[in-house]
Order: sequence, then C-alpha cells, then structure tokens
Amino acid sequence: MSEFDELQGIIQRHAERRQAEARACETFLHALYHALRSASGPGLPLNNVTLDVVPDPLHRLRPTPTGGFHAAWLRLGLCEVLVRVRRYDGAFQGEYGDGGVFRLDTTGEDDLLALARRILKDVAATYAGEPLDHTLSRLN
Repeated sequence: MSEFDELQGIIQRHAERRQAEARACETFLHALYHALRSASGPGLPLNNVTLDVVPDPLHRLRPTPTGGFHAAWLRLGLCEVLVRVRRYDGAFQGEYGDGGVFRLDTTGEDDLLALARRILKDVAATYAGEPLDHTLSRLN
C-alpha cells in the first residue's frame, strides 16, 4: 500500500467521527448566534446579529481533522467577530475577536447567554481601546 492509499484510508476511516464533531461545533455556533440575539434580555431581541459559518481561515488541511477548529463570522451590527470553536476533552473550547477565549463544559441557555454577553463586552472593550480580562477563560 502506498503512502497516498494509506492517507486516503485514514481519512475514510475517521470520516464519521470528524463529521459528528463538525455537526456539534456548528450546532454550538448556531446556539451562540441565538444567545447573542437574546443577550439584551427577554423581549429585547438584537435584530442586527447574523451568522456566517465559514471554513476556519487558520486551517491548512481540509477536511478539518478531528480536534480542529470550526469557525463563523458573527455580525454584530456595525462590526463582525470571528468565533472559532472545537471539541476538547468533552467541552467546547474556543476563541473570538482579538484574544478572547472560552471553555464551556455545559452548553445550557444560561451558559451560552453568559458567553454571548462576554463577547459583546469584550468586543466593545476592544473598540474602546480597553484591555481584555483574559483570566476568565472558563465560564463554568
């Protein structure tokens, strides 16, 4: 068997696991989008939020290997923020904007709302020229 055939076989054997991980990460990104839309509180939806799932611009391989990041641009009114997320040790681990990071062990509505509000706060701080508090990388 050639190295090429071995590579193709490995990619095929792990396709189901990669696809399940990609679906989980994309579902997370969609849930985060909905959390951002409702981050202002009940009855106060943010209508200027859109989601565009994209290939992770930092990936050098396609399809994305297991454990790799999945990405989306979230438009927040006048700006856009890139959010990257992956599954790591059973949690969702990710990064956003200029240095924001997170890890969610659970993805309930309250967890996602807390992350959405933190993203809004950190993006506002970035545009205001304020430093981000990177010590809060774990939300729960």
